[in-house]
Amino acid sequence: MKNETILQAFEWYLPADSKHWHRLSKKAEELKELGISAVWLPPAYKGSAGIDDVGYGTYDLYDLGEFDQKKTVPTKYGTKDEYLQCIQALKKYDMKVYADIVFDHFMGADEEETVQAVAYSFDDRTKPISDEKEIKAWTKFTFPGRKGKYNQYQWHWQNFSGVDYDARNKDHAIFNFAEKGWESQVDDENGNFDYLMGCNLDMKNPETVEQLDKWGNWYQALTDVDGYRLDAVKHIRFDLFVNWLLHRREEKHEELFVVGEYWTDELDKLHEYLDLSGNLVLLFDVPLHFNLYQAANSMGNFDMRGIFAGTLIETRPDWSVTFVDNHDTQKGQSLESWVEGWFKSHAYALTLLRNEGTPVVFWGDLYGSKNVEAVGSSLTTMMKLREQLTFGSQADYFDDPSIIGWTCTGNFESEHSGMAVILTNAGGGEKEMTISAIHKGETFVDILGNNEAKVLLGDNGQGVFPVNDGQVSVYVNEKLVQQLH
Repeated sequence: MKNETILQAFEWYLPADSKHWHRLSKKAEELKELGISAVWLPPAYKGSAGIDDVGYGTYDLYDLGEFDQKKTVPTKYGTKDEYLQCIQALKKYDMKVYADIVFDHFMGADEEETVQAVAYSFDDRTKPISDEKEIKAWTKFTFPGRKGKYNQYQWHWQNFSGVDYDARNKDHAIFNFAEKGWESQVDDENGNFDYLMGCNLDMKNPETVEQLDKWGNWYQALTDVDGYRLDAVKHIRFDLFVNWLLHRREEKHEELFVVGEYWTDELDKLHEYLDLSGNLVLLFDVPLHFNLYQAANSMGNFDMRGIFAGTLIETRPDWSVTFVDNHDTQKGQSLESWVEGWFKSHAYALTLLRNEGTPVVFWGDLYGSKNVEAVGSSLTTMMKLREQLTFGSQADYFDDPSIIGWTCTGNFESEHSGMAVILTNAGGGEKEMTISAIHKGETFVDILGNNEAKVLLGDNGQGVFPVNDGQVSVYVNEKLVQQLH
């Protein structure tokens, strides 16, 4: 995965025009030219909100935009055939494709069922607030539009452990079915965070696990994807995906790239998940995202020496998937924590231009989004640098609360390699740093164009690199600048 760059190829506010798969197919060559090596696609199956569903309100895993269900045949992104064509178009340009899958919940059931349940508090799911009583729950999924094609299984309340609505009494609470209880091996937020939304999948039910595995077999064979992004893993039994992923590896006959979304900034919880998931799953570095968010919103008062403190990059870099923002952190979304524009280039330098971690570029940062402009040429330049520059060994100069930097040595074999990065969240300045003696006498310039200095490296590869107020500069061999431009 050396120098891999993943694109999150969607954002929350894409138009519900069923043209995104086609849009991505047309952009495949452009994405490759930008330096993208892998593309994370949104959930491809029919959601409960039909054409308006971003993909996380899972209704029918087997409907990839093929059947007239939820008042539409295509999904928000297009039809099944267009989805498969999109995957092939991306693979044609040697980009890997990662699928987004949601195994936490189903939504938009076709029929009600009567079931015994106990109500729990939204704030503490370990404390019941009612005796066991009979409720009506929307839990029967018959998929009438699909009529049993690909899989005839129908889902009933036994496949789930709870819902948040009693249709009989029009009552909102967290209802746990019969005497099932909640899964213990989940995050302990709200006492127990097994339940998130919709019809919560019961992973203690063998039929539930069996059906998810059968779908995985069908889906892997159909799409030939190269990996997965796992949604909401903090709410799902931590070891659930071990066998599921081992089976997909056997079917693919190769290792799969897998990253889980465990939304917490508590590092010990991320470590626990990595251990219990058998080290088969990488995790998004949520603590790093929050460090970037705080740095962007602290009016220059964030101590940049601690930008990697308490992150997976710091403790388990090989399992860290770094990101600046995503569809959930966008303005107006459930986990809003948007990294403001002035700091975007800083944040991408800290993720794209370092050896540790596997970085993700967000579609909204690359192409813009609702009320938000694209980052611009600084982002695309750093993406190309990551693709084409041999980083070599890395030396950090995190010795000032505002101005930090690092160098990458490059090597003899790669022409015009080597790099120095310097950034500040406050006033400008300069920093003496050593790239490598193999670059002695070479002239390095800021490829981002934020500073006009030309830095001539001494005999030991050392130079003094300036940075302007609130900016980031990336110094590379001036001949590389001419080559890339």
